[in-house]
Amino acid sequence: MNNGTNFVPGLEGIVAAETRLSHVDGLAGELIIGGFALAELAANATFEETTYLLWHGRLPIAAELTTFQQALAALRPLPTATLTLLHAVAAENAPVMDALRIGAGTLSLGVDEGQLAPAIVARFPTIVAAYWRFLQGQEPLPPRADLNHAANYLYMLTGETPSDARVRGLETYLNTVIDHGLNASTFAARVIIATNSDLVSAITGAVGALKGPLHGGAPGPALDTVFEIGTPAKAETVLRAKLEAGERLMGFGHRVYKVRDPRAEVLSVAAKKMFAADGDMALYELAKAVETTAVSLLAEYKPGRNLQTNVEFYTALLLHGLGLETALFTPTFAVSRAAGWLAHCFEQQQYGRLIRPQSTYIGDAGRTWLPLEAR
Repeated sequence: MNNGTNFVPGLEGIVAAETRLSHVDGLAGELIIGGFALAELAANATFEETTYLLWHGRLPIAAELTTFQQALAALRPLPTATLTLLHAVAAENAPVMDALRIGAGTLSLGVDEGQLAPAIVARFPTIVAAYWRFLQGQEPLPPRADLNHAANYLYMLTGETPSDARVRGLETYLNTVIDHGLNASTFAARVIIATNSDLVSAITGAVGALKGPLHGGAPGPALDTVFEIGTPAKAETVLRAKLEAGERLMGFGHRVYKVRDPRAEVLSVAAKKMFAADGDMALYELAKAVETTAVSLLAEYKPGRNLQTNVEFYTALLLHGLGLETALFTPTFAVSRAAGWLAHCFEQQQYGRLIRPQSTYIGDAGRTWLPLEAR
């Protein structure tokens, strides 16, 4: 039975919200965040500045930024109940994203409603870092109020104060992925908050959506290919063999972008700066060679599809350069995107309207009930 409505699988092309947060132009390869071209914002702002921009519609002045940074720093410690829960989850060796989803549900503990949003942003890194150390058989490190958001995250993971180059590298990454239109996890957060539910429920739901590999992706395999190749001279041989075998080249092609992902460009520049100052430039040069070869071969094997580098390729390279293992890649994405999810929640709350799309019934009709003994 069909009631005549138009069914669009995946809501492709359907406009479900208006936003001032970010604009994605897949044909032009453009991403605007809070009115700024991504390249300008990501390379210059601190994560706290970008979060403030999305939440307030403008960049903070110095006094506002200091107050905001201090508020986030004060909210970083986790409730005892959260730490106890994470320790128990680590004993089960659950994936980090599972632990983040579980821990996120506790973030309303001991926090006034007015502090809930900053507490979520402040505590996401603490959850990930604490759980990671539990998995390694180590005790979590208490957060340091003298470090900014990005630097403190790296410190809590490693126990070492990171270099300025590494902090800037992570900062640029966090800014780059903080928001990206009405993606699956952002839409999930908007749907939940539109019911007049609470921010913790909305953000926990968003984490659940991000956990799915069709959304959160898997940046790790893109770097696995680079390591498999090992030297620029082998790039064409290895990649051509993969394409001949029908394998997908990870880190290339995007559902939205029909040209090079602008986030890939920003992260490529950030990775080059970070590796040059505090890393292995040979690995960066290898990755660049693999990228160039891959794009050329994809044009040969899949003409007309214009499969270009996406955000996963340089995400993997940059986060690996920071010393993060693959299991931390998607949780680190969530550390950033939590601020964007919350900004969308604030916008959705202003609408004050439930999100309730229609469905088209395609099942049977006219059935007659039969008692159990007659079936």
